[in-house]
Amino acid sequence: MRALFIGGTIDSSEVDLDGQPPAQYPENAGGDTQRYRLFETGRRDGEVAYAIYAAIGMDNAEVERVTAERAYARRFSADETVRQ
Repeated sequence: MRALFIGGTIDSSEVDLDGQPPAQYPENAGGDTQRYRLFETGRRDGEVAYAIYAAIGMDNAEVERVTAERAYARRFSADETVRQ
């Protein structure tokens, strides 16, 4: 599964994750580390193909705009998307 980041210090970055996507990234961050919240997952054939993480405090409308612009669902051939 690919974790995709919108906003914050690692905007447009991607990392591979195993298992189910955590509700926040990184899961066990220190107090001064930028945190991200799980915004959406895309599934293909019932499996999580990608997880979109948005910077804490970022407006949902802006995250939706960027998500549509970057066309993650099409890129990963997702047949289902789930907003968190």
